[in-house]
Amino acid sequence: MTSPAKAEGSGPSIALDPELDTNPEPAKGEKSLEGRSPGQLMWQRFKRDRTGVICACVVIFYFVIALAAPLLTKLSGTNPYTLYGQDPTYAEANPVLDDFGLPLGYFGGVSGDHWFGVEPQLGRDLFAMLMYGMRTSLFMAVGVTVLVMFTGVLIGLIGGYAGGRTDYWVGRVTDFFLSFPTQLFFIAFMPVVTSFFVDPREETPTYFRALAILIVLWVLGWMGMARLIRSTVLSLREREFVEAAKVSGASPWRIVRKEILPNVVSPILVQFTFQLPSTILTIAFLSFAGVGFVEPTPDWGRLFAAASNYAEQDPAFMFFPGLALVIFILCFNLLGDSVRDAFDPKSGR
Repeated sequence: MTSPAKAEGSGPSIALDPELDTNPEPAKGEKSLEGRSPGQLMWQRFKRDRTGVICACVVIFYFVIALAAPLLTKLSGTNPYTLYGQDPTYAEANPVLDDFGLPLGYFGGVSGDHWFGVEPQLGRDLFAMLMYGMRTSLFMAVGVTVLVMFTGVLIGLIGGYAGGRTDYWVGRVTDFFLSFPTQLFFIAFMPVVTSFFVDPREETPTYFRALAILIVLWVLGWMGMARLIRSTVLSLREREFVEAAKVSGASPWRIVRKEILPNVVSPILVQFTFQLPSTILTIAFLSFAGVGFVEPTPDWGRLFAAASNYAEQDPAFMFFPGLALVIFILCFNLLGDSVRDAFDPKSGR
């Protein structure tokens, strides 16, 4: 009698033949097929996105420039603090300003000594100011963004997974902070924070201004991330794999760490790519409004504030800082789109 396993239409009989190897080793020169993790699949999709790769290279280039600012200014032979237009020794040998305080030469005084020109009235080197200004803004933005993301993720995980009264009160605290008019409180809180620790009659140290900006942007910036993570966790905690972990006796901490957190990595990374350029613009806005970094600390916002004063005298002073900021913000936003598409191919452009 024919075995059911070998009957016609029941599948190939060799699958049950013990003498045949059902998992043969790959021939020499051939690669074995291996499963890829979600991270590997995301990386493969991202590498195929030419726009994302180019934008990532541009963003990395900006951070390298920020790190290498002292080396680049040493190479150019300038620094952001020297008043080349008012230094008698330098001005006699290499004049950079005319009798009206305007840069000599073309396009704001661009020359072999001053690659991006000089500042009207004072004669400070724009290249050095921009390099150190990028360094200040980028490092501050990274610090603020990391704190905002960490706080938002932590509060969102607690509220979303705990539920009940915990979620209720976490939501009310979030709503309370969201009720503040952000831009106005940025301006109003900065002098208040600094006045608590520094006598108004004394000059506020630069490091303390940086700390105050960090605190204000952190306290008023985590709510959006917390709401995003909370909504994601609320949907995840009812999934089968979470219920299975609960039944197996896993602790809440282990469930959050092993089951839920890996599934919220995608929104965290995507939100980070949008949060950082927004933070840079906010820091620049604070400096432009006069409540962030002040002279002589180089900062992107300070450059725009100075450029607004020289708009009629020297419009070229705005060109290089503005172009650098536009390119960075554009590339970072496009990078965020590419990261989102790599995690979720269905949302691809």
